[in-house]
Amino acid sequence: MTISENKFVYDFSEGNKDLKNLLGGKGANLAEMTKLGLNIPPGFTITTEACLLYFSDPKGMMEKLKPTVMKYLKALEENTGKEFGDNKNPLLVSVRSGAPQSMPGMMDTVLNLGLNDQSVLGLAEQTENPRFAYDSYRRFIQMFGDVVMGIGDEKFERILNKYKRTIGRNAQDTDLGVMDLQKVIADYKALYEKEIGSAFPQDPFEQLFLAIEAVFKSWNNRRAITYRKINNIPDFGTAVNIQAMAFGNKGWNSATGVVFTRDPSTGENRKFGEYLTNAQGEDVVAGIRTPKKFEDMKEEFPEIYSELLGTMEKLEKHYRDMQDIEFTIEDGKLNILQTRNGKRTPSAEVKIAVDMVKEGLITKEKALLGVDPKKVSKLLFKSIDENSIVHVLAHGINASPGAVSGIAIFDPDTAEELANQGQKEIILVRPQTKPDDVHGLYAASGVLTQFGGKTSHAAVVARGMGKPAVVGCSDIEIYEEEKEFRVADMVVREGDYITIDGTTGRVIEGKVPLIEPEIKGEFLELLEIADKLKTLGVRANADTPADALKALEFGAEGIGLCRTEHMFMAQDRLPVVQKMIMARTLEERQDALNKILPMQKGDFLEIFKIMEGKPVTIRLLDPPLHEFLPELTTVQLESQELKMTNALSRSLLNISPLDNEITEKKKVISLIRSLSEENPMMGLRGCRLGIVWPEINEMQVKAMFQAACELKQQGINVIPEVMIPLVGMISELQFVKAQLMQVALETINEYNVDLEYKFGTMIEIPRAALTADEIAIEAEFFSFGTNDLTQMTFGFSRDDAEGKFLPIYLNKEILENNPFEILDQEGVGKLMKMAIELGRKTRPDLKTGICGEHGGEPSSIKFAHLIGLDYVSCSPFRIPVARIAAAQASIENKKA
Repeated sequence: MTISENKFVYDFSEGNKDLKNLLGGKGANLAEMTKLGLNIPPGFTITTEACLLYFSDPKGMMEKLKPTVMKYLKALEENTGKEFGDNKNPLLVSVRSGAPQSMPGMMDTVLNLGLNDQSVLGLAEQTENPRFAYDSYRRFIQMFGDVVMGIGDEKFERILNKYKRTIGRNAQDTDLGVMDLQKVIADYKALYEKEIGSAFPQDPFEQLFLAIEAVFKSWNNRRAITYRKINNIPDFGTAVNIQAMAFGNKGWNSATGVVFTRDPSTGENRKFGEYLTNAQGEDVVAGIRTPKKFEDMKEEFPEIYSELLGTMEKLEKHYRDMQDIEFTIEDGKLNILQTRNGKRTPSAEVKIAVDMVKEGLITKEKALLGVDPKKVSKLLFKSIDENSIVHVLAHGINASPGAVSGIAIFDPDTAEELANQGQKEIILVRPQTKPDDVHGLYAASGVLTQFGGKTSHAAVVARGMGKPAVVGCSDIEIYEEEKEFRVADMVVREGDYITIDGTTGRVIEGKVPLIEPEIKGEFLELLEIADKLKTLGVRANADTPADALKALEFGAEGIGLCRTEHMFMAQDRLPVVQKMIMARTLEERQDALNKILPMQKGDFLEIFKIMEGKPVTIRLLDPPLHEFLPELTTVQLESQELKMTNALSRSLLNISPLDNEITEKKKVISLIRSLSEENPMMGLRGCRLGIVWPEINEMQVKAMFQAACELKQQGINVIPEVMIPLVGMISELQFVKAQLMQVALETINEYNVDLEYKFGTMIEIPRAALTADEIAIEAEFFSFGTNDLTQMTFGFSRDDAEGKFLPIYLNKEILENNPFEILDQEGVGKLMKMAIELGRKTRPDLKTGICGEHGGEPSSIKFAHLIGLDYVSCSPFRIPVARIAAAQASIENKKA
């Protein structure tokens, strides 16, 4: 695209709402409302394409634009009967940004443009309202100086406040008289000349083109870039809207305000809004005066109130969405300055969508497409009351959503002990969590760590448990021995209250007011609509009966991942598990496994019973065995202490009572060293563990099938699915499956029942995806472990990547998204698509799903639908999000 090719300027009468990407949301809607016959101050829009071309050739683009802008400005003069730059009857304009996607407050606006020292006199004479003229001029100098020339707004405010104080302590802008405003203007111009080095520009055309450039540049200001990153808004560029001014500051028969066609906080079908008399639009936004309620307009401006009500109804029906409308009343005449789909809370978003379906305003499909699944997740967790005043201590990574207040506890044993005593408000604070901290995590209400990323142990477990987590909070420094953490000079000790916000990553001092989640009413109705429209199944990642119950409550259609290692971590089992690992003979190991079997069976019994009639996919033991053993340094320290005690006993009493314990410690140290690996995530784990130590998997399958068969005898329908992890070769799967099938068949025959079951594998190694046609000979289902598949495809170590270089990659735009949060469709996704196609060539009825955390991320769910997966599986608290995203994927796919 070159500068000479395109039409860069559109009059409001030329555009429409469908040209939003070209004219921006504001320009497209102003054009649409002009067509609807509403009272819109006339104007024209410079396109987003012009903005993008400006950045590649600023001088050339401005030269190209000037004659076209002058042409449209002439038409605007004819339309209004005023002349731009005229000293007697000046046309004044606003110059406003307007991106295709709403970015409120992120870019720039200039009002009252066109005034100078001469035209302000003409405006005062023409309107017979000198105060209005000088108030408009002082506003213009302030906005131009701030927005266009970069003079800090606070410098102008200091001057304004100085004159307000001469009138009285609580004086408002409206209390300033003509002479006061003239003095303010003189001081503003002196400030401008001091800061810029030249006088305030008196040529309105120079003012206009400088303002247009400033709005273009605001697309790439820091706050706009940050907002776009946070909200995943593409680099559209901004349009520039040049519009004849409507004045709300002409006196007490004029006003400005904002109204919503429904309550943006609750979603109730009632009109909501605020306005200020004798003011301009920025006064309402800035909060410099307390606005009046929309209802007050009924008394103050009864005719305008009725007209505005009619306009609100008309616009909501036309756009079929709740509208946020800006208006100005000038001398008793209503002007509409903007309409857009209103920002709303998650609960309001759901209520509005469902209510509009009932009202016949929108279809069920449109209702679902209008809901942001990410926002919906906030309805499932407590959140901080944003009206409360909080003291933020630090920011970390928002790893698991929700907010919670509790006492800071620095070790998992104390957390468990306090929980057993009835303490319900506990936040576990750790440098990072390990698998053997799981009992403390379970006891706590939330977790805060100094290190780690969104896929760290603390993050994954907290999400699975539905508990808020802030991880990788490098702002804090934890002193475990002193049981405290520090942020600069602030010290938080054990027992002190803190609040963590896992939705935003904030760590806050003390207890703060929290808002309870509500899962009822319209939310449930929306989910029921989603279930009727989606084709993709939604299962849960659930490791405990409590998880399974929560999953059912949120609408899970089965369990897509039950991780058995979390069962092994229970405090009453860990010693037996460690005994099994440290066994010297097969008999000793089998003896320990025989003790673990009834525990595993009990877990499976409960989960199968809860999920009656629904598939339950159980992953066999996956992590490396050293994770179940104590830390090497801890055991070495204990061994050293025993040696010192023993030496003291020998010297004083001539005995060595601790020889046996020392010998045992040495054996443990030796075992930990023997199991230690350079890269344990790619070492002895998964199916490799089942090949080297087959008796572990055999015990798990026996427990699983015993539980299933016992329930089947009781008339309870059970559908177990055995998932063999980390398979990279068909030979691995054949070897492990053959052993386990024998155990399964023997158990089924022993109970003499008919049992529906499957054996499948987790696709998490690229080689498995590449040879999926072979793997499918043995596997009846594929479950994509996208966390590990992402790690191995990129060659990233998750925690190291998120802690060391991923933030830099994202900041430098080497990566668009964190691939552990949003599925990499080009690389990992291509492997998945290939695996599905290859696998179904071998086995047409092959079941496929995702069981990584991507299973709860909306864009990843939509990709899963496109490549033909049968289901996604995610933590229980993300199931409603997945149900809505799955329905949206189905609707969008049908449209395509």
